[in-house]
Amino acid sequence: MGRVGVLLLNLGGPDELEDVRPFLYNLFSDPEIIRLPVPWLQKPLAWFISVTRSRKSQENYKQIGGGSPLRQITEQQAKALQQQLNAQNIEAKVYVGMRYWHPFTEEAVAQIKRDQPDKLVILPLYPQFSVSTSGSSFRVLERIWQEDTTLQQIPYTVIPSWYDQPGYLQAMANLIAQELDKFDHPEQVHVFFSAHGVPVSYVEDAGDPYQSEIEECTDMIMKTLNRPNDYTLAYQSRVGPVEWLKPYTEEALADLGAKGIKDLLVVPISFVSEHIETLQEIDIEYRDIAYEAGIENFHRVPALNTDSTFIQALSHCVENALNSPEKGFADITPLKNDVKIYPQERWQWGMTTTAEVWNGRLAMLGFIALLIELISGSGPLHFVGLL
Repeated sequence: MGRVGVLLLNLGGPDELEDVRPFLYNLFSDPEIIRLPVPWLQKPLAWFISVTRSRKSQENYKQIGGGSPLRQITEQQAKALQQQLNAQNIEAKVYVGMRYWHPFTEEAVAQIKRDQPDKLVILPLYPQFSVSTSGSSFRVLERIWQEDTTLQQIPYTVIPSWYDQPGYLQAMANLIAQELDKFDHPEQVHVFFSAHGVPVSYVEDAGDPYQSEIEECTDMIMKTLNRPNDYTLAYQSRVGPVEWLKPYTEEALADLGAKGIKDLLVVPISFVSEHIETLQEIDIEYRDIAYEAGIENFHRVPALNTDSTFIQALSHCVENALNSPEKGFADITPLKNDVKIYPQERWQWGMTTTAEVWNGRLAMLGFIALLIELISGSGPLHFVGLL
């Protein structure tokens, strides 16, 4: 098989408080995070959001120690995966490429180019595919590969998603079972899956399979768990004035409290590492909401991190990819039900020339409204906390 390279893809996070603002700028500069009909507005809007949100975000990071642990945990996962693959007689080196902070995807690719592995497996640390996570990283990698003939000589295989991998499902079920057994009456605990949300338009207009994969994954985990507990799936981390996938986590918690649920176990379904969404959003913000709703016992399943069953699951993903036909970036779109990835020439708003004209007009009206809100200091974006 020769020397194998494995590129782990992840979001990234600010290591220190002073990293928060540039991290936010990188995040919102990505058109897969905020899709605008006028591309030249992307960076000005990203700059504005990073300036206005940095202080609030810094306060959140202060609550979890002053920075994100994501880089450290991802590097630990990479080390554990490399050891596991080597133990299986696979000569592998595992690289870490973050989308919005160091080590950036480009930095990891530079290392891969220097090492020239005989084969490369690209493995996103997102179990479920979304255009805003795996899709965004794939778009960057595709551009890099198209521009570099040296990289084009390295055979590679892309793993779009792995939410149905048996080892991953078992690892999640094991962690849930361990936490359930800490309750006085485990069978009465309501299991609450909280997934990172995406705008509804990603699913309905862009064909993003994220929602269907999350729902299927949740059902498969509960079947693997094989316990009688009731469960709920909700979506967290929404921002901005657009509609996101529902039910929203905060509203679902309030509804369960109103129904008399007292014991709740929260499962971070779309996260494999501890970071701001688990340590601050779930453990602090949503815990307070749950208590206010009358839920008395609020527990959370820890993220997988370097759980041994999970690391074995990742190694099986790599093995399967090595023994399967090569799959490139061009194969991702048809594989994922014609998902429409940015830029605009691959995802056009509207279906006719007339509709495109109206899209431009609506975009200009939105831009004018944004300017008015910036000047006046009030409006819907302020109301939802985006500005």
